[in-house]
Order: sequence, then C-alpha cells, then structure tokens
Amino acid sequence: MTTPENSALAQYFTGMSRRNFLRGMGACIALPAFGSLLPARLLATETALQLATTATGAPLRTAFVFFPNGAIPSRWWPEGGLTDFKLNATLQPLEGMRKHVQVFSGLAHANANPGKDGGGDHARGNSVFLTGVRLNKSATDVRAGISIDQVIANKVGHLTRFPSLELTCDAGRKSADCDSGYSCAYVYNVAWQSPTTPMTPEANPRLVFERMFGAGVHGERAANAQRRMIDRRSVLDFVLDDARRMQSRLDVSDRSKLDQYLTGVREVETRIQKAERFGANVDPTVVTPSGIPTAHAEYVELMYDMMLLAFRTDSTRVATFMLGHDGDNRSFSDIGISEGHHDLSHHQNNAERVEKVAQIDRWYVEQFGKFLQRMEATPDVDGHSLLHNSRIIYGSGNADGNKHTHENLPVLLAGGGGGLLTGGRYVKHENQPMSNLFLNLAETAGVTGLARFGDSTTRLSNV
Repeated sequence: MTTPENSALAQYFTGMSRRNFLRGMGACIALPAFGSLLPARLLATETALQLATTATGAPLRTAFVFFPNGAIPSRWWPEGGLTDFKLNATLQPLEGMRKHVQVFSGLAHANANPGKDGGGDHARGNSVFLTGVRLNKSATDVRAGISIDQVIANKVGHLTRFPSLELTCDAGRKSADCDSGYSCAYVYNVAWQSPTTPMTPEANPRLVFERMFGAGVHGERAANAQRRMIDRRSVLDFVLDDARRMQSRLDVSDRSKLDQYLTGVREVETRIQKAERFGANVDPTVVTPSGIPTAHAEYVELMYDMMLLAFRTDSTRVATFMLGHDGDNRSFSDIGISEGHHDLSHHQNNAERVEKVAQIDRWYVEQFGKFLQRMEATPDVDGHSLLHNSRIIYGSGNADGNKHTHENLPVLLAGGGGGLLTGGRYVKHENQPMSNLFLNLAETAGVTGLARFGDSTTRLSNV
C-alpha cells in the first residue's frame, strides 16, 4: 500500500543507489560530507518542506536541551537592543558563537504555575517545558500531553532509523511521588509520546551508542546489529505463531488481553521492519564509550557528542537532552561548589549563594557553547555546517529558582535552521506562551494543520 510518507521516501532515494547511500552514510564520520550524494529531487524548496529538510536538501535537525533550576535573572539577560546587545556574565561563554544564537525574553509557561495545585514547581517545570499543558497532580494517575519534539518526530521520524533520541545525565531514578504529590514520571522526563506515555531518556552513553550503531569495535558493529535483529525477528515469529494457535482456545476476556499484548509485539516488529528497510548500520570510526564517566563535565560532553553523532549520521533528526531534572541537587566540586544545586537555588538573596548559582549557570552554558562549536565545525552534506542546518532550544522550565517562577523563562535558540533563522539577536517578547515558539518550530519542520499546541495563542513572530 502506497502512502504519502512511503511515496516521499521513495522520492528521497530516487537517483541514489543503495551502494552510494550506505557508503555515503558510512563516510559521514570518517570523511568530509559529499554534496554529490544529495538526491537531485531534494534541491527544490517544495520537496524540502515536505520532507523536513533545508532548501539545499540537507536534513533539518531539531533539538531541545533542558537545564535545571532556572538561572539567576540578573546574570542571564543581556543588556542592549536587538543586535547591539552585550551578553551578561552567564551567557558570556557564547560570545564567540553569538552570530548563531538568538536570546528570547518574555516567554512563559502559565501551566507550570501552582494555581490550585500548590507545590510541585519542579515537576511542572520538567513536564510542562515541552508540552505546555496542565499536568494532572497525582503520583499514580499520570496525564501530561504530547511534547513538541514528538509532534515533529511523528512527521519526520519515518525518514531516519530512529524517530527521535532522548538523552539525560540523570543516571538515578525514583518511582511514585517525587515532588509534592507529583509522579516521578513528571520529574524525570521532558519528552512525552502521549499524555500517558513519557519517552524515557537514556543516561548511559555506551547504551546510546550501541543502540545507534551496534555493539563491538569498528568493523564488527554492523554485523553484530544485523545478527541481533535476526535473533529478535526469530523470537517474534515464534511468539506470533504461538499466539495464533492459542487464540481460538481463549474466551473473550483473555482474547482482549492477548490482543493488547500482541499490539506491543507488533510495534517491535514494525521497528525491526524499519531497521531492515534502512539496511546496514552506520559504523563510525570512534571508540564505543565505556559507560558513564566519573567527571561530570566529561559525562555532559560525551552525551552532547552522542547527539552530534546521531545528527551527523542522520540516525535521527529530533533529539532532547535533559542535563538534569528540575530540582536536581548535584554538587559541582570541579568548580569548587560542594553544596547542592537545588539547595543553593533557594538563596534568599544571600550574595554568596547567588554567586555560586551563577557559577553553575555559567558552567552549563560553557558546556553548551562547546557543543555548538563542535556542531559548527562539522560539515554537513550540503557544504554548510551541522549547526547551520539545525534549530536547538536551550532553556529551563523554571525562571528564578529562588521564587519558582515560570514567566520570562531563560531560553535561547541556536542554529541557522537551514538558512531560515538569523542569529546574533536579543529578541524581547512580552508575556508570550512558549508554546507559540513551538508552533513556529513545528510548522517550519513540515508539520501542517497544527492550529494549537499546549496553551498557544498564535505562532511566535520575529524568530
């Protein structure tokens, strides 16, 4: 059966042989990108919009990076106007990348405010961040909303091996009530596939790498991944055959239970079929990460590298990275701060504590700046950089961690969006739902017919 998505995919590969495609994908890491491998049909703007690519035919990537506990406002916001602004202390590490960055003020998440629900600003700060909806306050009855990354992934995910990638530097997780009666599901997730299904992020860089490229050393990964897929296929075939034989002997109630089980099995089968359609895994000439590094800076950098690798190999075009959950109480001994981040964020205007929080805020921005530099230094298939062909939101679900406010959120947008975005700007909005920005990002990713998202009122202008 031919669907619009299948037709679009067929057009994507027209004029590109399987050998050239796989060879080009494999060369994405070891060699410079080759513009000659771009299919000619993608050079038209109309097709680019349909397939969520740039006007040149290069993939358009979208990423969301979440940092915890807000930021010290007086150290975050620039001084000056639209283009003649001066970066303040926290954002100063981005000075060398300022032409690729837009700082947005005046964006808010009203549904993260307490209202009648009372405490739980950290849980709301996490799971409202990309959904824009009011969370159901419960430790067991979890209800949020689909997140904007998944809206985009639902449109473009069929074009890549993985519809989306979810990363975190939160290695530990809890269950049940994590924040004033809110489920831990709200606290440890920013990406939501549906109102009741979070997209659990992976904290181990080794597992991220092996999921994308297979286990083993370079030269063995593709074969190992193929062998694993064949084994899974054999298991699924056995399960499905056994279920069909059993079905006629079950009563109505048990048949319903079996149907629910088989739905999950068929979802796995669909993923296997998709992997088979894309052929052999890419096998990058880099060493598989050994696991979670001891030094937190190295850990964060490695997870950023996993996202870069995913984009560079076109393994996915949508990613979220949760640097830490809101309420995270990590200490930063590497920069001389032994107190927990969350504890410090309730500084009550104590100058020494404010200074320490500002140092943590700046540290996170430094790591983000290094990632942007690596993205800018990485050539894409059209001769531009990966950063040029990306849109990367960096922000927090809390504004002022001391007061737990959700207005005037610290948010910036990096990347060129394939030429649609103009960096080097400080754009001042006035009390706009952050969901308005998400509407803009969805539309430019090729999502059509999305009139509302979260608490949006209209598309954000001047982006």
